[in-house]
Amino acid sequence: MAKKKSVLDFYQMKERGEKITYLTSYDFCTARIAEQAGLEMLLVGDSLGNVMYGYEGTIPVTMNQMILHSQAVRKGAPNTFVIGDMPFLSYQKSVEDAIENAARFYKEAGVDAIKLEGGRRVVPQISGIVGSGMVVMGHIGMTPQSSGQMGGYKVQGNTAEAAMELLADAEALQEAGVFAVLLESIPPETGKLITEKLRVPVVGIGAGPYCDGQVLIVHDMLGIYEVFTPKFVKKYANLAEEMRRAFGEYISDIKNGKFPAAEHCYKMKPGEAEKLNELLKKGA
Repeated sequence: MAKKKSVLDFYQMKERGEKITYLTSYDFCTARIAEQAGLEMLLVGDSLGNVMYGYEGTIPVTMNQMILHSQAVRKGAPNTFVIGDMPFLSYQKSVEDAIENAARFYKEAGVDAIKLEGGRRVVPQISGIVGSGMVVMGHIGMTPQSSGQMGGYKVQGNTAEAAMELLADAEALQEAGVFAVLLESIPPETGKLITEKLRVPVVGIGAGPYCDGQVLIVHDMLGIYEVFTPKFVKKYANLAEEMRRAFGEYISDIKNGKFPAAEHCYKMKPGEAEKLNELLKKGA
C-alpha cells in the first residue's frame, strides 16, 4: 500500500510536472477500490446530492450528509488524501460558521482538507479556516452552488476578460492560503493560464489538459449516472448497462427457480435432517 500523499507531495508533483489523479467517492466500497487502484486524492463532493440522493442540484445537501459520507470514505481509504466538500450555506454566512463547519470534517470524519466554492468573495473564510490550522482547496470557474447566478451550468472564462477575472480569483485564493485550486468548466487556454501562473497545484474538471491534475465524478466516468453527462466526461465503463443485465438475470433466476441453487444454501449437521423428519412425524 502506497504512503498517503501530503500537501508537500502535491507541490513537488507540480514542480516535476507529474499529474495528480483525483476522483470523487461517497461510500466505503468505492473508496476502498479507489485506494487499491492508486488514486492520490478523493473528494467527498456535494455532487452526492445528484448521484446519491437524486436532487436536481447540490443546494439541498446538508452538513450531516457530508459528514456521514466523509466518514465512510475515510474508513474505506485510510491511506488516501481525502477532501470534504463544504455544502451550501455552511461557509457563506460568516467566517465563524466557515471555521466551525470545516472543523466538523476534521473532528468527525478525519479528512485531510476541505473544499469550498468561490473566488475573492470567500477569501475571508479561507483565511480564517487556514489560520485555524486546516487545509483548504479552492474551487472557481463553474461553481454549482452558485450556478443560478451564472444562468445555469455554463462554461466560464471563455473570453479574455473573463479569463483574467478567473486568474485574479485564483491568485487571491492562493494568497489566502489554499493548497490547491479546482477549475471547473473552462476552456483549456484559461486553464493553462491559471496553472502556469499559480505556485499551488491546479486540478481541472472540464478545464483542459494543461492542469496539474484531473478529477471526475466517479458515477460519470463509470457510466452509472445517466441523468446528464457533461461534455468533459470520458466514460471508462458502462456499469449502468452491466447492472441492468445483472439485475435482469437475477430476476429471471428467481422466477425460474434457478436461484438459490444448492451451492447457495447452508447444510444441516449430519443426521439432523433425518432427526427433524422423525420429530415432524411424531408431531403429526
